[in-house]
Amino acid sequence: GSEADCVATGGTWDENFTNPNAPNVFAFAWLGAAVGSLIRPVGGTLSDKFGGARVTMVCIIWCTGAAFAQGVLVNRTRQLDQPEGNFGWFVFLQLNLFLTTGAMNGSTFRTIGVLFPPEESGAVLGWSSAIASYGAFIIPAMFGIAIKDGFPETTFYCLGGYYVSCGILNFWYYLRPGAEKPGV
Repeated sequence: GSEADCVATGGTWDENFTNPNAPNVFAFAWLGAAVGSLIRPVGGTLSDKFGGARVTMVCIIWCTGAAFAQGVLVNRTRQLDQPEGNFGWFVFLQLNLFLTTGAMNGSTFRTIGVLFPPEESGAVLGWSSAIASYGAFIIPAMFGIAIKDGFPETTFYCLGGYYVSCGILNFWYYLRPGAEKPGV
């Protein structure tokens, strides 16, 4: 719509269109899910070759870097006169997050199959999938709260911190010298 349409419907241009030059994010929204879904089998295949714990750790490190970089980018972009100039970087970092989480999903499923006996692995995979589905609610809710409070970068920093904790657990249980199930 135009500024005249906005004003005619009772709004003000500044209130409703804080950046009329911004790209249409909905044209790109499907990319994350597509990348995450397509890379998932690759994570499993790499885990078969190199071990699920190693693939998971590489992805955790990569994902942590992307999350913190995304937080910094969002924080700095908010201060720009033309924030749409950083949209490409935003999409790039988001796709990195989806790429790594998709690969970790594949490596986790591979690891579960190795850690548990066949009669238990199916149930554990189902439980893991059910727990993972909460991410589709929790992460958007986190963004909603952070955006409402005016600090959307907080969500990326929190996710980065979560990934660090996942890396510590992965190292402790599967990668450290003397681990009970090294490199699964």
